[in-house]
Amino acid sequence: MKEIISKLIKKHKTRNPYDIADNLGIIVLFEDLGSINGYYNTAFRQKFIHINCNLPDYKKLFTAAHELGHALLHPKSNTPFLREKTYLSVNKLEIEANKFAVNLLISDEDLKEYKELTTGQLAMIYGFHEELIQLRIDQDVMVQDGSRWINIP
Repeated sequence: MKEIISKLIKKHKTRNPYDIADNLGIIVLFEDLGSINGYYNTAFRQKFIHINCNLPDYKKLFTAAHELGHALLHPKSNTPFLREKTYLSVNKLEIEANKFAVNLLISDEDLKEYKELTTGQLAMIYGFHEELIQLRIDQDVMVQDGSRWINIP
């Protein structure tokens, strides 16, 4: 996944999920979605990312990155349908989309710069849940050492 993201960033010269989606021809719509943060769908071969317009900006950004992950990693999967109409677990797809989002939005350089901070402090900086920060840290084979996380040589 990190290789996919690295190529994406290099090609589009940005980590911004809105710009990447635009460059890829994916239409991003801001709508009142009630309690739903967002979703991805395809209609007539056109990809769409729907984002709840009532979210704070940092949650909109994460949602855009998460749904972009679905668009690129699971382009033919319909997770709302799978969740509602089948017994298939969508957890794997959601975890992959979360990993995609945090890897897109948090660079290796950011992690190195903030290496003295706890996952809780990083969560406050980025506005993401600690579990999402831990997903990103785990991608780099890092572990908790008390209240800090460290690289494993």
